Amino acid sequence: MKQIRHLKTMQRWALDSKRTSGKVALVPTMGCLHEGHVSLIKRARKSAGTAGKVIVSIYVNPTQFGANEDFSSYPRDLTRDLNICDREGVDVVFMPSDTSMYPDTTEKEYSTYVIESSLSPKMEGKSRPAHFKGVTTVVCKLFMLTLPDMAVFGAKDYQQAAIIRRMTSNLNIPVKVIIAPTIREKDGLAMSSRNAYLNKEERSQSPILIQTLTEAKGIVRSSPDQSIQTTKIQSILKARIRTKKLAKLDYIAFFDPVTLQPLDKVCKGSHMALAVYFGKTRLIDNIRL
Repeated sequence: MKQIRHLKTMQRWALDSKRTSGKVALVPTMGCLHEGHVSLIKRARKSAGTAGKVIVSIYVNPTQFGANEDFSSYPRDLTRDLNICDREGVDVVFMPSDTSMYPDTTEKEYSTYVIESSLSPKMEGKSRPAHFKGVTTVVCKLFMLTLPDMAVFGAKDYQQAAIIRRMTSNLNIPVKVIIAPTIREKDGLAMSSRNAYLNKEERSQSPILIQTLTEAKGIVRSSPDQSIQTTKIQSILKARIRTKKLAKLDYIAFFDPVTLQPLDKVCKGSHMALAVYFGKTRLIDNIRL
């Protein structure tokens, strides 16, 4: 397994690999890898084929964190990450530095960002206004540096996946965006690096996210015409979340799965997402109803 830190070295390797080895698949991560990431790596290997190459990027991207968010404390364990990548047969781990990805930001010499303006302002974008500007910029840069034929993302970050697909389409970037299923703990909590922040009591209450999503799906499917007014179902679900004393709701959203436009009436096939705080830890999840 090759480890690359320099941007030009990564580009040269990618160009050489595409000429000699066929397809290249990218799995962008911020490290602190878990079984959810492993599932993405396995999907990338399957998509690239036995002759292809798999790149895992490990980069905690500062531009997608707000001023009061957890950039400095975000969990990092590079040794463990490298061991997992080696075990899974990853060909290259790309680990750029902040100074190489965003040079001279203090002198305003780095001033180019990628902004998606339609899907981004809702939900996560409303709660974290600068988040998706950082996400689209870093993903675009990673695409240009690793030159993949395909890139694999997790369905847990549904809005992010939709935005990356839109960006890739709008900018004619020749990368196939693959969305892999959410991997969950035994009690249904979606796997996330931020789960490590939860204390024992918070962790015991955190399955309220999947329980709320599952209840919403049941309510819609059991309604006479498999639909219900958004205000009514939101009221039911908010009351359910309040039964967990440590859970603080950020948002519940019901929306069209393609346009992400909010819905006045929730039907079978609509999508739901929510964000819930446990102390300072913010967890997200989503489901197709």
